Amino acid sequence: MKRSVTLAAAVAAAFVVGLAQTPKEKFYTPNPKSPPRFASVKINGKEMWIAYHAPSVRSRTIFGGDNALHPNGTTWRLGADQATFLHTDADLDIGGTSIPAGEYTLFIALHEGKWDLIINKQTGQWGVARGGAANFHPANNAAVASMTLRRNPSLVEELKIDLAPAGGNKVKMQIEWEHAMATIGVTVK
Repeated sequence: MKRSVTLAAAVAAAFVVGLAQTPKEKFYTPNPKSPPRFASVKINGKEMWIAYHAPSVRSRTIFGGDNALHPNGTTWRLGADQATFLHTDADLDIGGTSIPAGEYTLFIALHEGKWDLIINKQTGQWGVARGGAANFHPANNAAVASMTLRRNPSLVEELKIDLAPAGGNKVKMQIEWEHAMATIGVTVK
């Protein structure tokens, strides 16, 4: 009887701890090679945040040709491990498409000289499928929006995603890794 009570108490405690975790903590696990990172911004009292795992270059060619980790003509899960997670308390406009408040995953369609941000309604999945392709279903895309892509003259070793106020109800999302720097404007409604 004492053993059953102890076991029940341990299960209840684990459940309560799980409930107390924020969505960020529940969704992302430690990984020393690709540590969890967060970007957040608050506009007009509404929060928008992105949770992702940040891989490092580690002497690899990341973007571009056939020998790159992420060659042109492919879709990248935008980060490592779990699919990168976007939460927004507010409705957004990204690239002329309305995105309702809620949770999404982010991917990038890589084209030579151009990137498209993919906002997908499916959440909670691992970032890549068994065959190595990005693990999303295009039928669940909420939006696909063109990003401004530039070459960063300095090497950015660890993937960095940043959200910053851009005046009024605007947010600038910036993604940097290796020698790539991509940006897109987001309007908070």
